[in-house]
Amino acid sequence: MKIVIGNDHSSVDLKNEIKAYLEEKGYEVLNVGTDTTDSCDYPAYGEKVGRAVVDGAADLGIAICGTGLGISLAANKVKGVRACVCSEPYTARMSRLHNNCNVLCFGARVVGSELAKMIVDEWLNTSFEGGRHQRRVDMIMDIENK
Repeated sequence: MKIVIGNDHSSVDLKNEIKAYLEEKGYEVLNVGTDTTDSCDYPAYGEKVGRAVVDGAADLGIAICGTGLGISLAANKVKGVRACVCSEPYTARMSRLHNNCNVLCFGARVVGSELAKMIVDEWLNTSFEGGRHQRRVDMIMDIENK
């Protein structure tokens, strides 16, 4: 599985730690984030992550900024993206199980590296349940077409 990861200047260290963690687990990781702490604009990186997922360059995406909020808003503007901000594993699990989220977001100023790893593990190890949830995901995706 290929995972795209993107970040702004506030989250370079956490991005690098999560990238290495994923690679140790055997995932292929595409880095589209900044590698410097020079101030930059998180919307550009949220869009890059989202586009890589919907264009098929990656199966899933992870986007990190200070809080996870701004980068998730940007990623969600890409048609076909269902990005979620998760600050703990339960929300990460439910975002995949019920919402089939394809981009995980979190904040480097909100979660530490060990909690981020738990969130990532829960998210990646959960599959979409389908069933009644598919109808709801379809309804969410239909909003983009209005």
